[in-house]
Amino acid sequence: MDCQDPAKLTHDAKFSSCRGVSFELKPPPGGPFAIAAVAAPPQPPPRDDVPTAGRWVWVPGSFSRGSSRIFPAAPGSNAFGSRSWSRPSSHFCDLDDDESIDVVVDGADEEKAVVVTVLAAVDEAANKMPGASAPPKRPASSGGRSRLGVILLDQGLFTVYKRLFVLCVALNAAALALAATGLFPYGRRRAAIFSMGNILALTLCRSEAVLRVVFWLAVALLGRPLVPVAVKTGVTAILQSLGGVHSGCGVSSLAWLAYALLQVLEQRDVTPREVFGVASAILGLLALSSMAAFPLVRHLHHNVFERTHRFAGWSALALLWAFVVLSTGYDPATASYANLTGAALVKRQELWLAAAITFFTFLPWLTVRRVPVTVTAPSTHASIITFQGGVKAGLLGRISRSPLSEWHAFGIISDGVDTHAMLAGAVGDFTRGLVSDPPSHLWVRGVHFAGLPYLLEMYRSATMVATGSGICVFLSFLMQSGPAELSLVWVAKGIEANYGEEIKAAVSGSERLRGRVVVHDTAVMGRPNVAAMAVDAARRWGAEAVVVTSNPEGSRDVVSACKKAGIPAFGPIWDS
Repeated sequence: MDCQDPAKLTHDAKFSSCRGVSFELKPPPGGPFAIAAVAAPPQPPPRDDVPTAGRWVWVPGSFSRGSSRIFPAAPGSNAFGSRSWSRPSSHFCDLDDDESIDVVVDGADEEKAVVVTVLAAVDEAANKMPGASAPPKRPASSGGRSRLGVILLDQGLFTVYKRLFVLCVALNAAALALAATGLFPYGRRRAAIFSMGNILALTLCRSEAVLRVVFWLAVALLGRPLVPVAVKTGVTAILQSLGGVHSGCGVSSLAWLAYALLQVLEQRDVTPREVFGVASAILGLLALSSMAAFPLVRHLHHNVFERTHRFAGWSALALLWAFVVLSTGYDPATASYANLTGAALVKRQELWLAAAITFFTFLPWLTVRRVPVTVTAPSTHASIITFQGGVKAGLLGRISRSPLSEWHAFGIISDGVDTHAMLAGAVGDFTRGLVSDPPSHLWVRGVHFAGLPYLLEMYRSATMVATGSGICVFLSFLMQSGPAELSLVWVAKGIEANYGEEIKAAVSGSERLRGRVVVHDTAVMGRPNVAAMAVDAARRWGAEAVVVTSNPEGSRDVVSACKKAGIPAFGPIWDS
């Protein structure tokens, strides 16, 4: 693939993640590859006129039949997948040997890996060794952005996520304006109900059981040849961006509740102080939860966000029940709670809304259980956690050692029959602990939730693009049969050493792919232009859509390149 300008590709932090699945591509100090990386002198990019013995190309033996094979690239060859030399690529799916050591920190949630950079003390020490040559300095990147910058600034102003957010806020703002001006009497009288309705909507958008059913219906109803591709891609974009509805309804619920409190203040002579106090506490907790979900806070302090979101939400839900009971039972005429009866409660809409919110909030927790696991570590960089029972392709699962503290989401690898497994890169305290202190039991949620790859079966043909450990969410598709004709592009570093022979064999020998696979090992072939590889593969195998699992910058590049080429493409987004 065409090489990019190195000045645009230097970043202070690197990572690779896919909905909580992250992998440390560069080993830590003292790792088995660290010495070789430091000792290796910088190599110039190969020239077309000089024979090269180290370039290999994983080329399909046939585009429709047969298994994949590995061939050495001929000098000066421009074969598909062989034009990427040891130069920086358009995104950092892997690390070069002369770069500083980077550590990926698991963000403890589905797609939220936070990156920190470790000072290159090892590199500095190596440079002081006798005979060690200093690594070449790279020009500073003027256009490089942090992960948060890529997420917030490079996705555009008119993404589906933002359009859904604006739609929800605009509809609620219009209704609230009509209620405030007296043109919507029901909304003026029952503002609390509209606040609760928004809370129910945002709860449903995050209910793993509900979304599992919605994703299943989408594949079952739209996964037919007669359904236009435009309809399929539109539904995919909406389902991927339901976080916009979640956020929009959260902001709208605050507005409706604030309006209801203003009405209470106007009628404070006939409203008990405890009702006003409970409603004010609910508003404060919801505001705290919303502020914790602000992207900057969520990015820099993810565990704070997760725990605040959870416990503030639960506290607000408990107070919501108190609000329903107090507001229903109070009799202004007698200034007492004489109306507090079961018959009066069941007639109130607030009761049923509170019941629905409670049910869908705690439904995932009803399936939490502690199960035996087998943890193996093929290297110090990752662990493989094996569970009993097969799982359908495209699903993800959550695991925890302390269920009330934090949960970690990973892609599931399964043949759909007897067992399923998760590949966990040793990048954070939790995942490193799986390697150093492997548990015999873990807490799991029985309901596995559907991710973006689940929708692959909705298309006649699709191309999967993965960098690093992002391959794990696609491996189940290679092991299970399905209606979609799939192809794969996988870019990773040290594939056999870091991921093991089994994963390499699963990719290269997949009967479902039937040779429609390109695997690029950056340790041998250098870092490629993954976006160009994705476009080339999608055109070569006639894909209706492309799904990519990479870091934010890599996903953005692939999605943008495919869209410019007229190919629908989807990748993980912020709050997907």
